[in-house]
Amino acid sequence: MNEWLTRAEALSALGIRAQTLYAYVSRGQVARRADPADSRRSLYRGDDVVALIAKRRRGRRPAAIAASAIAWGEPVIDTAISTVVQGRLIYRGHDAAEWCEHATFEDSARLLWDLPDRPVFPASGPPGDPFVALGELAGDMKPTVGRPADKLAQDAVRAVARLVTALGAGGEGPVHLRLAALWRLDDAGADLLRRALALLADHELNPSTFAARVAASTGASLPACLLAGMGALSGPRHGGAGNALAALAAEAERVGAGEAVDRWLASGQAPPGFGHTLYPSGDPRAAALLRRAAPGPRLARLRDAVFEATGRLPNIDFALLVLSRKLGLPARSPLRLFAVGRSIGWAAHAVEQALGGAVIRPRARYTGAPRPARVGP
Repeated sequence: MNEWLTRAEALSALGIRAQTLYAYVSRGQVARRADPADSRRSLYRGDDVVALIAKRRRGRRPAAIAASAIAWGEPVIDTAISTVVQGRLIYRGHDAAEWCEHATFEDSARLLWDLPDRPVFPASGPPGDPFVALGELAGDMKPTVGRPADKLAQDAVRAVARLVTALGAGGEGPVHLRLAALWRLDDAGADLLRRALALLADHELNPSTFAARVAASTGASLPACLLAGMGALSGPRHGGAGNALAALAAEAERVGAGEAVDRWLASGQAPPGFGHTLYPSGDPRAAALLRRAAPGPRLARLRDAVFEATGRLPNIDFALLVLSRKLGLPARSPLRLFAVGRSIGWAAHAVEQALGGAVIRPRARYTGAPRPARVGP
């Protein structure tokens, strides 16, 4: 199906009235943009229309519901920590884009962990490989099974403190100031880090958070849960997407933004750093950060070329690359910021899951070779 459909095409494909199509748009189920040929008309994303058609055909069979829920489907786990609704990211009733205006890393931990006071994350151990640091700590800490909320919060502080220290936030004081000292930033740069960490603190059931919750559901210790989150975050389709975006940006500087985007699309890949399934009208985290850290001319040209070719807006990965370049940070700093910020969300979900007591264990739908024939009487 074409990437963008006219209203008539979308209505015909779905077999619905215009009012229903507008309802899908308002609920974020179908993305809409202005027609480049006529700004008075709208176009509708073909992939979203296809997804709605497929969902209707699946009906409400339990197996189909479960399968669809695994990939951008209906909610599958109850949580009081965060959600995405009508294009907004919400932390326990607070709009994250507004929260980042004033909140520190420690403020976000207090909110997401539902604590009366801000926790303190003392420097813990030397900087180094976060996987090694968490793995060593996991062997020293107790399983989460049967532990009360206050003890789990203490475990969370210890695990997060070890992770952020391994990622370079040594010394004392608020985590964003410790990172600013590491990278020799001024007050304005430190404030940008504070905003980024607040916006990265949690994002509902993203893959790394889901991995952390699965680990917690088995009773794994808090650092083991964070280790599961780190493993998922490192993948190129999650936190590692920043590396692919950096490669695209480098290619754009060599051959021109339009040519680089065309090459990327010709290879069958969507440009990394742009678009998000949960935010058809644009990632509010990226918008909040880019209001304070505007892209330079080269990244602005890339942003414009991607929008012209695909209609996709920047997501948080693009905003982190802009921030990194503006502040002159090391090449892998976007992933480091992502891991530091998200660590408190992983811990929040791990504690919530542990206190709930349920094991997350979905069933598989077998599609392999037929089972062997029965032998004997």
